[in-house]
Amino acid sequence: MANTEITEQDRRKAEICLNCAICKIARRKQRGLAFLFVKWLEGGACPYCKAYEKVYGRKAHEPIPDG
Repeated sequence: MANTEITEQDRRKAEICLNCAICKIARRKQRGLAFLFVKWLEGGACPYCKAYEKVYGRKAHEPIPDG
């Protein structure tokens, strides 16, 4: 079984993704070039997007829920 424990390193990487300008635009607008780029990149090329998904339980391009 894969290691699903969230480490401090995962949290730091997820924080970088949370503050990434491209990812922020993709989460906010949900369309356009930034959205498509993040959606394509998060699959395996970006360790920060992977960590974001692991820590927050949603893809880097998905909007942050209200509340």
